[in-house]
Amino acid sequence: MYRIRQWSVTHSRKLEAFYYFFEPFFIRLYPLWRAIGTQRVEKPFRILERTAKNLIFGCQMCGQCTLSNTGMSCPMNCPKSIRNGPCGGVRLDGNCEIKPEMRCVWVEAWRGSKQMKRFENIRQIQQPVNFSYRGSSSWLRVAEKEYTSPDSEARK
Repeated sequence: MYRIRQWSVTHSRKLEAFYYFFEPFFIRLYPLWRAIGTQRVEKPFRILERTAKNLIFGCQMCGQCTLSNTGMSCPMNCPKSIRNGPCGGVRLDGNCEIKPEMRCVWVEAWRGSKQMKRFENIRQIQQPVNFSYRGSSSWLRVAEKEYTSPDSEARK
């Protein structure tokens, strides 16, 4: 699993392109998700999202995905769950102080972000984890947020 997480960081630019290619289609389908009922589609989306993202990113299903901002390195894999940069315990070799055999997720996030077109996204301050979203689909939440925003391109 750890090797696959490293693979996702190494291939962050391709994963970013894949994400930004499919995101508009997914957002445009939000009226369909709403018509079916977001409560009804939540479970299948949650299962699909958990399966795909756990395999590729070691996703912890926090419900507030930041992969596109963190070089495809999930900050929830940090033993301290730090969402805005490395702690003071990063070792000189870039490994974690708590799990010395593991690279710091933020060292990896920086490496992945440098390859991405939207490199500056790593500088965005992430909100603290809202634990009420834990285990839910962040894909549906993003689609709803983007579709209902006043400047949404999806509705035009």
